[in-house]
Amino acid sequence: MLDDLDDIHPLFHGAPSTAEFKKLRKRIVRYTREAIEQYGMIERGAKWLVCLSGGKDSYTLLAVLHELQWRGLLPVEILACNLDQGQPGFPATVLPEFLDKMGVKNRIEYQDTYSIVMDKVPEGRTFCALCSRLRRGNLYRLAREEGCSAVVLGHHRDDILETFFMNLFHGGRLATMPPKLVNEEGDLFVYRPLAHVAEVDCEKFARAMNYPIIPCDLCGSQDGLQRQQVKQILDQWEKNSPGRRQVMFRSLMNARPSHLLDPKLFDFLGLQTSQVENSENLNEIPKLR
Repeated sequence: MLDDLDDIHPLFHGAPSTAEFKKLRKRIVRYTREAIEQYGMIERGAKWLVCLSGGKDSYTLLAVLHELQWRGLLPVEILACNLDQGQPGFPATVLPEFLDKMGVKNRIEYQDTYSIVMDKVPEGRTFCALCSRLRRGNLYRLAREEGCSAVVLGHHRDDILETFFMNLFHGGRLATMPPKLVNEEGDLFVYRPLAHVAEVDCEKFARAMNYPIIPCDLCGSQDGLQRQQVKQILDQWEKNSPGRRQVMFRSLMNARPSHLLDPKLFDFLGLQTSQVENSENLNEIPKLR
């Protein structure tokens, strides 16, 4: 990658010149491109609504997508979008000023979902489910208004892994955030191009680039969230056995329905041995009741 100012997107101006940062940047770009190609996210001539919260993950997403677009590897139009949800103290000018300075086409939308969440969620309960549902509904609306075919989110590898364990521990199902899905209405794709990128890499990248990080005080103000508990478990596993997160993540890409217990995914009733399949008296075998 060349680093002449005329050859990079403004989002990368001022990037550290250290070998460590160059390796980090190259790794993030490679993993993002890998996920985009592997899960078939590219629709030539499409328009993407890239959602920004102002956190480290969404800044990383925005920069890497523009890097790929800048180099002709992502033939889509990018529209950055921030949904200001009316949280008290939210620095509403930070993202618009940053995006304008970087020459990034954007739309900033104000919708006071914060008041709805505070009114509807009983004391002691977590805000995440309702907050996420309201945010997603508004993002779908904005995507339709802007003529976008996809809503693009900044969830990374660790988000996907944590969601898997939350579903396992609390939901009683094997499921997680897919890198690509179609919304319930069937008119929009939802993409997660950072699906293969580690959270620690997003944090290192965004801080090295000195992007203006905006914390989520609404979620961060709550203790005992299930996701925080799962994160602590995974952190301990990673500490005891470095690389454990990546091994577990690879398992999500290597599912074997015949070695699980879901009869909707594998025909256990129809499973036969070669002896039974070759037997002329197959119909005489009694069925268990």
